[in-house]
Amino acid sequence: MAEPEITQVTKAPTSDEPIIRFVDLWKSFGPKKIYEGLDLEVHQGETLTIIGGSGTGKSVLLKCLIGLMYPDSGQVLLHGENVSQMDEKALREVRKRVSMVFQGAALFDSLTVGENIAYPLVEHLKLSPDELRERVAKNLKLVNLAGIEHMRPSDLSGGMRKRVGLARAIAIEPEIILYDEPSTGLDPISTRVIDELILSMKEKLGCTQIVVTHDMDSAFRISDRMAMLAHRKIVAQGTVKDLKDSKHPDVRAFLDARAS
Repeated sequence: MAEPEITQVTKAPTSDEPIIRFVDLWKSFGPKKIYEGLDLEVHQGETLTIIGGSGTGKSVLLKCLIGLMYPDSGQVLLHGENVSQMDEKALREVRKRVSMVFQGAALFDSLTVGENIAYPLVEHLKLSPDELRERVAKNLKLVNLAGIEHMRPSDLSGGMRKRVGLARAIAIEPEIILYDEPSTGLDPISTRVIDELILSMKEKLGCTQIVVTHDMDSAFRISDRMAMLAHRKIVAQGTVKDLKDSKHPDVRAFLDARAS
């Protein structure tokens, strides 16, 4: 059966030049092809949500942006610099500007909450003990968890762990935040809290954000633009309204399945 043609829908107004560009990306894991000429742009200050079926490579895109994975060919450009060709020293500089909130929060259970949030600060910045404590406290307050520095991750609910993961991600004051399935495993109330935090990060910090999620209610709430990954490419992108109104068969099938 022939694959449907790729369509591009109207984009939301953004800054003229994209700060992130995935250009002609190809990626395979053994015989499994993930991307075949994928292209995608992200503009400064927007929240872009990537949707698509399981195993389509949504999270791989995020990992390529911070050098945890590499495409087989193509370019991953951040402000015009090709991340996929950087050495470890250059990637450390990228990771000061781009933080990732991992699906399972990826907290160190052997460390306290405060020590978890301080970890990237110790790795990337030279701060005094007092400055570290102030930065940790400030970021816990931003995610509405003030005063839990001495708790252990094992003592936290799933929603609290996600919020601590976000506090750690924003501790280095990044330009870009990446979210890998931020609401997976959470109840509706906790999901709504995470959505509100993602919105507040844009408002309070002015961050550019890329979100990977299966939760369409969340995607519709938080997104400036959305992009659909299918058939190893971005097959449609646009505003929330564009995607809701799209006639593209992959978009319709995905959204209709989520609504049923």
